[in-house]
Amino acid sequence: MITKRQLGYGFSAVGLALALGPFLLDLFRTTNYTGIGPTQLLALQVGIPLFVLGLTLIPLGRRPA
Repeated sequence: MITKRQLGYGFSAVGLALALGPFLLDLFRTTNYTGIGPTQLLALQVGIPLFVLGLTLIPLGRRPA
């Protein structure tokens, strides 16, 4: 059975990857565009709240989800 702590770690990991992933891809791209695009804004708007939600679940410990 999954606990709230495990669920919190999962949400935090997915949220962090979603928020930082598009920006890390810019390191490997070879375009001259230097702004933040709509996909990156959407990833931030979804990733940051998911990361924060995960952080709030971690202290709840071993209770079943």
